[in-house]
Amino acid sequence: MEWIEIFKAIILGIIEGITEWLPVSSTGHMILVDEFLQLGMSPEFKEMFFVVIQLGAIMAVVLLYWKKIFPFNFNKKPFVEKDIIIMWIKIVLACIPAAIIGLKWDDQINALFYNFQTVAIMLILFGILFIVVENHNKGKTPKINNMNQLTYKAALIIGLFQVIAAVFPGTSRSGATIVGALLIGVSREIAAEFTFFLAIPVMFGASLLKLVKFGFVFTGFELVVLAVGTIVSFIVSVWAIKFLMGYIKKHDFKVFGWYRIVLGIILLAYFFFVR
Repeated sequence: MEWIEIFKAIILGIIEGITEWLPVSSTGHMILVDEFLQLGMSPEFKEMFFVVIQLGAIMAVVLLYWKKIFPFNFNKKPFVEKDIIIMWIKIVLACIPAAIIGLKWDDQINALFYNFQTVAIMLILFGILFIVVENHNKGKTPKINNMNQLTYKAALIIGLFQVIAAVFPGTSRSGATIVGALLIGVSREIAAEFTFFLAIPVMFGASLLKLVKFGFVFTGFELVVLAVGTIVSFIVSVWAIKFLMGYIKKHDFKVFGWYRIVLGIILLAYFFFVR
């Protein structure tokens, strides 16, 4: 029944909206949920759906951070915010490594690594890394506490960590970039914000790539399912981003590390012993 597929799209949109921004791997959660709540659509549509609903999550960033990411202010002179332009140059620089990998080897990466074993292992490994990094940084003052202090070199290093997420599903794009930022002395708040901004071109590019592969040919019902998932992802993402930024002002990322480890173990146990 069609309403059941719409209900599934709502659930998947909720999961995407939460897990895209919390560093716990949206892919890992999607794989687990899809095992029990499979969309009754074609495999090609499902592959495209899981990527394109991220546009809803991206629009939440655009809404919440518009003043920090839009470089033009026509109510004052100069009209161009130089610091924001420089920030976007850093974002583009950080995106280049993952873009090269994705454009050249996207199909091969999916064939080799898009499986529960890779997702579970990367969940656990980066969960451990979060805990190790936070313990290492305990009591230390961050070197970078605002976006202007983030150098081109630092942006490129964070971008290289994003490559790990591009190759190995389960790493979590936000998780990888946040870990990379923390390792080089970026504060938690700036690490999270830069991760949000970095996602804008990455997810727009990934969504466009999937839409091109799908062919932009939709049935009316497919459009409804895609729209529902995207809108729900947007609404939930607004909450998730606000929650994360409020949480890390008083806490570290270790709770997400422990969560990742537990989820990774559950994934391995389920697929090895239950499925």
